[in-house]
Amino acid sequence: MSPRTRKAALTAHVISSVGWLGAVVAFLALAVVGSTSQDDQLVRAALLVMQPMTWFVLVPLAFTSLFTGLVSALGTTWGLIRHYWVLFKLLLTLIATVVLLVYTQTVGFVADTAAEGALSGNNLRALAGSPQLHATLALLVLLVSTVLAVYKPRGLTPYGQRKQHEQRRRANRAVSTR
Repeated sequence: MSPRTRKAALTAHVISSVGWLGAVVAFLALAVVGSTSQDDQLVRAALLVMQPMTWFVLVPLAFTSLFTGLVSALGTTWGLIRHYWVLFKLLLTLIATVVLLVYTQTVGFVADTAAEGALSGNNLRALAGSPQLHATLALLVLLVSTVLAVYKPRGLTPYGQRKQHEQRRRANRAVSTR
């Protein structure tokens, strides 16, 4: 990958990842409002907004972050499976995306139940408990992924060790043939 393309891919990855993190914080804020407000209309509104926010903000950002992360990993010397931190970050992103996709059913149920208007008071607020828990866990996963990306802990996978050994051997041969 050319330096310009690599920087563009990295920029797209950072923007989508930070956007995903911010969207999870906003979703968590809606869940907190939904579970703590004494105003039933406000609780209902918060629960109703969660569904379009999930489909039109969270899911696209999750997929964009996953895709741009793959492109960045495959197009740089970090590689996809050379370093444990990249591999763990990929696994965290994959798991978070799959859980998000499965969780869209729950978000749909919560929004549909809130829209029916049959529940009020504590029963309505109780609906926001699950979104609050899931958003908190998602936030933790995304923060761990961010820490891995920033600190890049050392550690090569066995594949990465083999590749590094091969590169050193080629470099030594090049030096010895001069």
